Amino acid sequence: MIRNADALIVRTRTKCNESLLKGSKVRFVATATIGYDHIDTAWCEQNNIAWTNAPGCNSGSVQQYMGSVLACMSRDMSFDFREKTLGVVGAGNVGGKVARLASLLGFRVLLCDPPRARREGDNGFVSIDRIIEESDIITCHVPLTLGGMDSTYHLFDKSRLEALDRHQVLINTSRGEVIDTNALVHVLKKGSIKAASLDVWENEPSIDPRLLDLLYTGTPHIAGYSADGKANGTMMCVQALGQFFDLSCRSWETSGLPEPLQPSEFTIDTRGKTPQQILSEAILYTYDIKKDDAMLRADISRFERLRSAYPVRREFNAFTVKLSDDSSGRASVYLREAGFNVTE
Repeated sequence: MIRNADALIVRTRTKCNESLLKGSKVRFVATATIGYDHIDTAWCEQNNIAWTNAPGCNSGSVQQYMGSVLACMSRDMSFDFREKTLGVVGAGNVGGKVARLASLLGFRVLLCDPPRARREGDNGFVSIDRIIEESDIITCHVPLTLGGMDSTYHLFDKSRLEALDRHQVLINTSRGEVIDTNALVHVLKKGSIKAASLDVWENEPSIDPRLLDLLYTGTPHIAGYSADGKANGTMMCVQALGQFFDLSCRSWETSGLPEPLQPSEFTIDTRGKTPQQILSEAILYTYDIKKDDAMLRADISRFERLRSAYPVRREFNAFTVKLSDDSSGRASVYLREAGFNVTE
């Protein structure tokens, strides 16, 4: 297929390396995803093949996914967001948006990002040891990096997982290899951590059924699969293609995204609810992670099919919330800051 192609645009499943690209005419590779560990960037650069990814393209989608995880946990585990600390490991495009949404929900938020701390100074960042010591919920939003001072392969290895305790929750939406699967199975079986939720897995799509059975939620690598995120990734790749080949699509933009599957306008009865509870209800209206969790548990062999046939999911900005009463105006502010449209 690619032998006589000048450019290649992929998502995460196509391994762009010597075995695929050698002998082809390809001069440019783009992935419509944030992660690019499926591209052998060193080989591409050595062979004069330009490459690009789409940083931040699906950050709003992962923010929505994380909002749904946290809202479901609050409901099912009976806790108030305002009483909990969320540790965000990796504070880039995705982690930054997750941190902002968590702050709106009422969490105390800690950020761990060693590369940013070195560039910007330690102010505002903490060590991963402090994340482990002080966080009730820890969420990973790092790239997969093999080797070096910022290696993220098995960042949560046996030692770090065993340092967690019975009140703590671990979430991973970055790359499966960031967490040691066998060590996670061990601590979950022992009950030495409260819970874990995964969207990414070692050895995808052949995931470990033992692990899925032990999780609070498990989904088939779809955290970033909103229609908005896919459109953003596509747009960034097409624009980069146009820039590289000096084509007219340098400023091309996507249009005509599908409407949400549920009505895009909805009402929330605000009586007796805090602004955080109202925001949580709005998040779950747009996306309920438990549905994706149930689909994967029904048949783990459908992992890839669940991804390829993923239904339309739209982000917060595709929805308009009508509040029954918001005399203080606080709920409207929270909803708008999260990205919703609001009418009263």
